[in-house]
Amino acid sequence: MTRVVVVDDQTLVRQGIRTLLDVAGIEVAGEAGDGAAALDVVEATRPDVVLLDLRMPGHDGIWALEQLRERGCDIPVLVLTTFDDDTLVLDALRAGARGYLLKDVTLEQLTRAVEALAAGGTLIAPSITERLLRAIRSGPSPVGTGAPPMEPLTERELEVLRLVAEGYSNREIAGSLFLAEGTVKNHVSTILLKLGARDRTNAVLRALHEGVLR
Repeated sequence: MTRVVVVDDQTLVRQGIRTLLDVAGIEVAGEAGDGAAALDVVEATRPDVVLLDLRMPGHDGIWALEQLRERGCDIPVLVLTTFDDDTLVLDALRAGARGYLLKDVTLEQLTRAVEALAAGGTLIAPSITERLLRAIRSGPSPVGTGAPPMEPLTERELEVLRLVAEGYSNREIAGSLFLAEGTVKNHVSTILLKLGARDRTNAVLRALHEGVLR
């Protein structure tokens, strides 16, 4: 059973998410009401996915993302928020979030996102994708102004990257392209190296910014 931690400052929201996920067969291993408490709960429970709100009193979601990254935590974080502000989306993804959904999603969409991240994929709500692309292409590179020049990707690497951008896990990419999962992992590692990206989400962001993905 997939295990998650829910981080939201509203008790009723946390309880509602717990009830819905329970129906979907996903276990809520812990809850937290702000970023600081989230770190303790995540470290204590080691869930498969963290569901994280952004706007919270005290330490917010962006702070929690940055702290998790600094601590070397590789647990995927799915932002689940009412805010679809372009800057917030980019800040969250740059801080290490692997997915971004608005709270108006259906239970099916939420469940699919949780399972995708647990399997190593990424997911961004389609409703904000176009605005996100515009924001990325009009701003600085997601990996910073000092990022090394990109090395060109092979056709196979581009195929893998497109599927990464669609939220596919390594196993799903392997099945789609008729490759061994180990081969896909090697392709992903090479893609990260060529793009100068620290993770899959950052690689997709830079590829979008540079026009490699359209």
